Amino acid sequence: MRKTFLITGVSTGLGRAVARRALAAGHQVAGTVRTEAHAADFRALDPERARAFVLDLTDADRIEPTVRAAEAELGPVDVLVANAGYGLEGTFEESSMADLRRQFEVNVFGTVATIKAVLPGMRERRDGQIFVITSMGGHTTFPGLAFYEGSKHALEGITGTLAQEVAQFGVRVTAVAPGAFKTDWAGRSLVRAPRGIADYDALFDPIRTRRQALAGQGIGDPDRAGDAILRLLDAENPPVHLLLGSDALRLVAAGRQRVQEEFDAWQDLTLSTDSAEGGVTVA
Repeated sequence: MRKTFLITGVSTGLGRAVARRALAAGHQVAGTVRTEAHAADFRALDPERARAFVLDLTDADRIEPTVRAAEAELGPVDVLVANAGYGLEGTFEESSMADLRRQFEVNVFGTVATIKAVLPGMRERRDGQIFVITSMGGHTTFPGLAFYEGSKHALEGITGTLAQEVAQFGVRVTAVAPGAFKTDWAGRSLVRAPRGIADYDALFDPIRTRRQALAGQGIGDPDRAGDAILRLLDAENPPVHLLLGSDALRLVAAGRQRVQEEFDAWQDLTLSTDSAEGGVTVA
């Protein structure tokens, strides 16, 4: 059955790949882009079933009107793929508060506002599917990505809670956490904070150099990621949290193992804080 997709950030990368696969499967797609040139390029994919809308997620007042405009052209949104976002690379100390605010303005606040714009209709229709593109950095951490990974950890938590709240209405929600894919995330889409504190050189300079060299060389295939997401349209019980890529599975599992080892090592201290008189626990 043909569905109406709304995909944010379809100019390049995973958003573009998901849009291509959805169009190839016979669906119609409303995609958001940053410029009129990108809009024309996206519409050219399929003049009948691809619609482009210029939207900057930092312009909060434009998000809901853009969603309403998309629905006016293509009908109610059946599937949202909240993909738009960017990465900020820099050590915590060298990244500014302005960097942090913009990172969350786009990755978290813009994404949440987009979900809020489509959710009432899905709830009323008792049907809909929401995919939130996060990152393997939403489950583990790497030096130099504190603000970016903080935004993706936030999205993982928000998505997990949302899924529990709206399942009763037939709305299915999945946080999709990719590893390294053959996209420009580590190239054009990665903002790099300037360096200035020599104490971090030994740790961080090799990391930055490696990320620059590997831009666009990730193991993940964007088209296969698009196919994977479309497979979930037919899944009876789609996952709330999904990793994409062998590197994501390996690195997230290793990170969780490290955390579990710390929990185990400090279990006695953890348990020592319970009241001697007992009390209520979280359900």
